[in-house]
Amino acid sequence: QVQLVESGGGLVQAGGSLRLSCAASGSIFSIDAMRWYRQAPGKQRELVAIIISGGTTNYVDSVKGRFTISRDNAKNTVYLQMNSLKPEDSGVYYCNADVWRVPGSPLTNYWGQGTQVTVSS
Repeated sequence: QVQLVESGGGLVQAGGSLRLSCAASGSIFSIDAMRWYRQAPGKQRELVAIIISGGTTNYVDSVKGRFTISRDNAKNTVYLQMNSLKPEDSGVYYCNADVWRVPGSPLTNYWGQGTQVTVSS
């Protein structure tokens, strides 16, 4: 099995910064794409940022220029550096990853349990 564990959430004032981490562990051969999603109360879960194994990144328009996704492949960890935070960035942030558990196996998608980010105005 594979586990994704997020950390780094919390309460911050508008304009502040937080850094989220998500460590993958378990039966892992390699990880392809890693993603951060968020879900605010009463809203659908949205994709915030994605980074593929080669390092290419993409972001939802609302966070471009403020958030940076990165990864450490040796540690099977993905990060989300969030700067200039706004109240509308509040929500539960979830890590998501496409994992090869053994060579030649199909990719399997996994989710973390989520970490709360609250930005006060």
